[in-house]
Amino acid sequence: MDLKSHIESIPGYPKEGVIFRDITPILSNPEALEQTANDIASFAKEVGATHILAPEARGFMFGIPAAIAAKLPFVPVRKPGKLPRAVIEETYELEYGVDHLQMHADALTKGSKVLIVDDLLATGGTVKAIANLVRRCESEVVGYAFVVELDDLHGRDKLGDAPMLSLVHYEGE
Repeated sequence: MDLKSHIESIPGYPKEGVIFRDITPILSNPEALEQTANDIASFAKEVGATHILAPEARGFMFGIPAAIAAKLPFVPVRKPGKLPRAVIEETYELEYGVDHLQMHADALTKGSKVLIVDDLLATGGTVKAIANLVRRCESEVVGYAFVVELDDLHGRDKLGDAPMLSLVHYEGE
């Protein structure tokens, strides 16, 4: 199945000059969602992941089904104030300011092997911050998986040499 045919391109959203890649049509097609989850689950097994970790909210949409398909634990990464137990936090730079991500301090044990999943790789800042959280838990990022990668933004250059799966690529379109 061609997943790109299940992604809508919306020019001028959220602002002029941007083409938004809407992945929600994948979610409304059970076969497309199943293929996406299975492809990510296969990659998780290939890289030897013991955990799948994803940021809210769109990362959850693909990380959870992939974790179920791979029969691996799922670890949520959230904005501050959303997790009820002790957390660790990572602060990272945005284009105009800073943001913060948190995960439960006990979500990973030393030596866990983590696949980080998100819907889209653009500049890589968010995913790099998540990788820092993983490393602070004395765990290893064994791979990254994305539904969409915007190749012309070179986000993968920030992520080191861990294996990477991107199911759909866009280049300057």
